[in-house]
Amino acid sequence: MRRPSLYICISLFTAAAALAATSASAQTPPAQSGPNNGAVNTAGQNNSDAPVAGRNSFTEGQAKSKIEDAGYANVTELKKDDKGVWRGQASKGGSATAVSVDFQGNVNSAK
Repeated sequence: MRRPSLYICISLFTAAAALAATSASAQTPPAQSGPNNGAVNTAGQNNSDAPVAGRNSFTEGQAKSKIEDAGYANVTELKKDDKGVWRGQASKGGSATAVSVDFQGNVNSAK
């Protein structure tokens, strides 16, 4: 007489487990085929029109190289501010301007 209740318990447990697995897979989106982060996919292009504050791991030399790669020359006075943005002076097209490099590698000039 105990066997029917055992089978009922096993059936209920199996049904509950199947229901939990179905609802968990419905909440989890499928994996992407590649990264869709603009900061990763847009090499050589800014993803922001203004410097983005954040912890910056670029060295001064790397920041200078980023600015030069963006077409600027005579990069001077580079200093990292309290927001993690490298700021300095550079020239492009014969005119000097203030420039910045944020933690994402965005190079912006003062407008």
